[in-house]
Amino acid sequence: MAKSLVIVESPAKARTINKFLGRDFTVIASVGHIKDLPKSKLGVDIEKDFKPDYVTIKGKAATIKQLKEAGRGADKIYLAPDPDREGEAIAWHIADEVDKKRTKTCRVLFNEITEKAVREAIEHPMGLDRNKYEAQQARRVLDRLVGYQVSPILWDKVRRGLSAGRVQSVAVRIICDREREIQKFVPREYWSIEAELKGPGADSTPFRAKLSRYRDKKVEIGCEEEARAITDGLKGASYVVTDVQKRATKRNAAAPFTTSKLQQEAARKLGFTARKTMTLAQQLYEGVEIGDQGPVGLISYMRTDSTRLSAEAVEAARDFIAARYGAEYLPPKPNVYKTKKKSQDAHEAIRPTYLKYTPESVKQYLSRDQFRLYQLIWNRFIACQMAPALIDQTRVSISAGECLFSATGSVVKFPGFTAVYIEGKDAGDAEDEGREGGLPPLEKGQELALLGLHPAQHFTQPPPRYTEASLVKELEEKGIGRPSTYAAILSTIQDREYVEKEKNTLKPTELGFMVTDLLTASFPEILDVEFTARMEEELDRIEEGRMSWSETMREFYGPFKERLDKARVGMKNVKAEETPTDVKCDKCGGVMVIKWGRKGKFLACSGYPECRNTSDFTTDEEGRVVPVEKVEEPTGESCPACGGPMVVKSGRFGRFLACSNYPECKTTKPFSTGVACEKEGCDGVLVERRTKKGRVFYGCSNYPKCDYATWKLPARG
Repeated sequence: MAKSLVIVESPAKARTINKFLGRDFTVIASVGHIKDLPKSKLGVDIEKDFKPDYVTIKGKAATIKQLKEAGRGADKIYLAPDPDREGEAIAWHIADEVDKKRTKTCRVLFNEITEKAVREAIEHPMGLDRNKYEAQQARRVLDRLVGYQVSPILWDKVRRGLSAGRVQSVAVRIICDREREIQKFVPREYWSIEAELKGPGADSTPFRAKLSRYRDKKVEIGCEEEARAITDGLKGASYVVTDVQKRATKRNAAAPFTTSKLQQEAARKLGFTARKTMTLAQQLYEGVEIGDQGPVGLISYMRTDSTRLSAEAVEAARDFIAARYGAEYLPPKPNVYKTKKKSQDAHEAIRPTYLKYTPESVKQYLSRDQFRLYQLIWNRFIACQMAPALIDQTRVSISAGECLFSATGSVVKFPGFTAVYIEGKDAGDAEDEGREGGLPPLEKGQELALLGLHPAQHFTQPPPRYTEASLVKELEEKGIGRPSTYAAILSTIQDREYVEKEKNTLKPTELGFMVTDLLTASFPEILDVEFTARMEEELDRIEEGRMSWSETMREFYGPFKERLDKARVGMKNVKAEETPTDVKCDKCGGVMVIKWGRKGKFLACSGYPECRNTSDFTTDEEGRVVPVEKVEEPTGESCPACGGPMVVKSGRFGRFLACSNYPECKTTKPFSTGVACEKEGCDGVLVERRTKKGRVFYGCSNYPKCDYATWKLPARG
């Protein structure tokens, strides 16, 4: 009897599903995409309605052969890649290889890898979704048109290896715009005044009240003299409670995780990058070996815009809450959260698949970071179905002469969901009211004792730099890209050296500013936030069947082609640009000019190529260019060619030894660490080298005879 074939994306998922389906099914993994656009060329026939030229991905020929062989012997083929646009594209490409006539193939979707979900999907197969496939194809072709046609212009005008992207370039622009806001920001001085007060009675607790109004106007104190004048005027004043307002408030739990919210919270609370979060979430979704249970998918599908939860999941959460925390933590009805209008509601929110697998019970089977992420998802899900926190808030107004002081306090009456989870915050987020804590009992008309006045100087702060969490939040709010793409975007803009991390914040590099300015001038639509958001909406309309993908391409490409042609001619050529300076070349006496290179601006002799002298530079207080003196570290070695001293220099690929008599003698040697090569039988030593991306590694001095290399320098023997 022929078996049914199930094709999934990953081996981990294949093992988990195979456990559920048993002998009558063969489960094989495609290991992601099997086809894509070619890397060596555009791969899109613009003249033939943007027809993509899909080719077999390098290394996937054997996988395709295996899938075909398995497909020939199967009575039915279930295509089960991930339930999103990307998964739909993979399913279509697999179907084209294993069943061109579509006589045996069908599509199955499941939001979680549990036995019930998998069996229900197998029992209710469906056809391939052309609209979803074409929406993904439109995104892929759009990105290819922009990336493969704009990037070469940057290679020609700036340097090779740069890239432009329909979404990544907008993300860099957002970071650059914020940095320019920070650079332009002028701090403004202001002062606050707090009164330390105490109510009547020896057991009354002292508290602080802040000056809020002066002479019946909102207080604005710009300098120390103004603050001193106000405090002097308060000498001898009586402090009387003029108003006491008390109210009970509720604080509701945050919704369960969507993809972007998970990335944000994992960054805030765990310090994870978006890429790390998605990698760990994929592992938890596909299945982790849990003792003798075998592979278990611990969370639902992790690429989702929806906050919706199944009735079954909600019921399980409510049962767990009642048993673990008590009936008072359970709201009368389940909490329901609205999904944003622009979001795709195809999947549930991210949640645990089995509540019997608490984080503590599976901790021994998970890596440290898998456990931390699983615990975050678990706690957020449980908290979202718990009762609200009840808070008693008090606001007190106190008059003193021409001044009005106010104090706020809050006391948690019932913790509710906060017993399990409190949402993290980004820098710059508003503080909650009542952050000072509880106030002592006070009544209207009471006179208070002044214990002291505390004026304090402050300065307004610039807007904070983006972190990965706050940038993801910004991209989502502006409708740029999709949450499933954010991890790749954040990695790319850092790998391309457009952005660097500084104390966990994202700071644009000089290269990032330059490329952004060039692209904004030549391709204003591509770098426009609203335009990029509109393109995302059009991709949604393609998926919904309300727009043709080729029509979208035509509307985009006409104006884009005009911009391309103009940019090839008119974009500023940074490579060729030279700015003369007053600095004289210390080798030939020629004029030094400012040029742009791989590591940014530098000084070079205008006599190039006859004179190849270069130097880093800085500017003094008057803006004049000052060369930075090169420090050449002596080594104690003699040049094997001329006998001159060898010195340490730095070049494109790291440190190296060079003869100090350069340019008369051009002898060089690798920078030796003095550590012996660890490969058996090799008499070489490890020398410092650098990859194309600038990462240092250590390789044997006998290369290519010995190919030993390591990222970490071994201890000296």
